[in-house]
Order: sequence, then C-alpha cells, then structure tokens
Amino acid sequence: MAQIPVVVVDETASLPGRGAWVHPRIECVEKAQTRRAFGRALRVTTALDTSAVSLYVTTRPGEA
Repeated sequence: MAQIPVVVVDETASLPGRGAWVHPRIECVEKAQTRRAFGRALRVTTALDTSAVSLYVTTRPGEA
C-alpha cells in the first residue's frame, strides 16, 4: 500500500530536494491547495498531504 507524500515546512531552507514557496497566510495556502500548486511546484503527479503546511500557518507565533 503506497503512502501519500507529505509536504513539510522548511523554515531554514536547508532540507535537500525541491522546494515550493507560499505566502504564510491560510488564504494563500488554501488557494495553492485548490489549484494544486504544490504538486506542480514540486513536480509530483500524485496526491500530496499538505496538512502540515496548513497547521504551521495557522499556529505561527505572532500571527493574529
């Protein structure tokens, strides 16, 4: 059984591999998810789990 790839937040931009940038607002993340922008940016044709990105954006310290 294949697992769905998980998109992770890389605050320091130091993880290996391709990256995708999105403005740190939930509206922007939701729009990117709707438009499947993460998959295009990361050159992935399978479904992606972007829940970690949504969680990070909604729980960022200092954001109101």
